[in-house]
Amino acid sequence: MSFTPPSRTPSGPRRRSLLTSAAGAAVLVGCSAPESSSPGTAGRSPSAADAARARAARDSETLAARYAAVIAAHPPLAKRLDPLRTEVVRHAQAFGGTGSRPSASPSASSSASPSGSASASPSASTSASSSAPASASSSPAVPAREKDALTDLAAAELALVDRRTKALLDVPGELARLLASVAAAGAAHAFLLTKEAK
Repeated sequence: MSFTPPSRTPSGPRRRSLLTSAAGAAVLVGCSAPESSSPGTAGRSPSAADAARARAARDSETLAARYAAVIAAHPPLAKRLDPLRTEVVRHAQAFGGTGSRPSASPSASSSASPSGSASASPSASTSASSSAPASASSSPAVPAREKDALTDLAAAELALVDRRTKALLDVPGELARLLASVAAAGAAHAFLLTKEAK
């Protein structure tokens, strides 16, 4: 008869390590500045870096709009998803995106309009009443079940993590560090979302 001790160690990262990595990512994001005007870079690096920075900002704005769509479709998830969406908006701003500051109000419609109008077409109206429906119609369909919506958000975060990780080789140092820290934060978001979906 073999004795197997009970497994008490959880699989995956611990809560403390996730909080530490998220705090580290926030410090790195706060310390970074656009480097498109640095004169010491190679001839092709500024345009590649600018393109990567713009693509990362667009990706973060699109992801923020996806969070807003899920929050609008499933209001009970707003308390859990709003902090993650706020971080995604900050990531877009760190990359030089046009995402406005996340609103402090808990309502989903007011928090959906800043990022939704940023990711919608440039000709979208600026009024709050018309930008919220425009963002909802341009965002992907949100699953009817909350568990499926969380799973879709986790998959979107992981796809973005993969894309940013692959882009690390093609960008200069400071932008690579920013991409890496935001990718790490995205991986933490995906972990939290999959844990919530269970």
